[in-house]
Amino acid sequence: MIKSIEIKNFKSIDHINLELGRVNVFIGENGAGKSNILEAIALASASIADKLDNEFLSSRGVRVTPPLLMRSAFKIENGQKPITISVTDFNDLTITSELNNDNSPYSEWEAERSFTEPGGPMQIREVGHLLVDYLRHVTPTEDMMKIADQLLEQLAVTKARIDEQLELNVDDPKRARVFPITLTLPSPTAEKLMAARGVSLGDFIIYSPENSSLRIFEKEGQILPLGINGEGLLKLLSVMAQGNDLTPFKQIKDCLRLFGWFEDFEIIDENGRSQMAIRDIFLDKSQRIFDQRSANEGFLFTAFYFTLFTSTLTPKFFAIDNIDASLNPKLCSQLMKTLNELAVKNDKQVIFTTHNPAVLDGLNLDDDQQRLFVIDRGRSGNTRIKRVNKPNSSDGYPVRLSESFLSGTLGGLPKRF
Repeated sequence: MIKSIEIKNFKSIDHINLELGRVNVFIGENGAGKSNILEAIALASASIADKLDNEFLSSRGVRVTPPLLMRSAFKIENGQKPITISVTDFNDLTITSELNNDNSPYSEWEAERSFTEPGGPMQIREVGHLLVDYLRHVTPTEDMMKIADQLLEQLAVTKARIDEQLELNVDDPKRARVFPITLTLPSPTAEKLMAARGVSLGDFIIYSPENSSLRIFEKEGQILPLGINGEGLLKLLSVMAQGNDLTPFKQIKDCLRLFGWFEDFEIIDENGRSQMAIRDIFLDKSQRIFDQRSANEGFLFTAFYFTLFTSTLTPKFFAIDNIDASLNPKLCSQLMKTLNELAVKNDKQVIFTTHNPAVLDGLNLDDDQQRLFVIDRGRSGNTRIKRVNKPNSSDGYPVRLSESFLSGTLGGLPKRF
């Protein structure tokens, strides 16, 4: 999973650090910068995937604006500075993307990426072993030789620095053996290395499902298998229903029984068109089936979420903007509990944004992998982020997170009315 993200000079963000868990919920007033944080992560994803064109950014959920407006405007000189985003995994592997644009019409973003591994106790002879590890993930011979020359040059500088430190620390050998190792890798090697270590930031998407897209099942988005507004849901469900392992498909059905009227569903082909045949337990047996066009929109939204969390074809790390859309408050709470379970079961990491206090009651803040953050803006207007710990009843605060949110003890509410 992703451990932490550092963002500098992006929209309302001057500089923030975010320490993530597996399931993360953002709350805060409108315009505080919740979506900007998600877009910064999507921008880092696009950089790692080497796809910084506007069409790709939009299809990943980034609200594309002129380059000058993509940077923070708290100081005039920020308009010429790069956007910098660093992503660190739980092995302390960090990829930093520095994005530049000259602000001229039709100019494109360019990214410089650096790859950093933490220093640690190591002998000088072990430095050379790093080169072998890096090159193992580069298959083309021409690329391998080019990268080998670059890395050998960087390692030579590192070794010289180590030799110098050893001479300065003859009486302190332990200190002399701890060195930070920083290697700059040309694209797309950094992405390959991160993917080889199980980190899949390159396919990060900000999902914001819409009722119209969910009902028109035939429509597919630019990004497969699921578009940012829910496009492609029917096709993905069809693929899952026909797969060798039906466990994920059965998980979706089991989860949909949150709805008391729901019995089952199937993907059927009728007159050359596929549709979702849904069974209502209360209807007459002869008329028990209806399709997605007649389904409640809350049902379609939850079907989308459960599919997103169970499919092996969807991203490992993603965001959902406004998870509470079209959902009953009590359903929001139970949905969060269910999605937490699915995230662990299917190895997903997610960031939610919400304005509905009921969502918070589905969180268990005793679990360190479930985290709540308040996003607000400082006196100068810059976006800030603060992690919220579980309220303590002995402090006189309400124990239910929804009550704490509404009472103002958590923050994230407008202060002017």
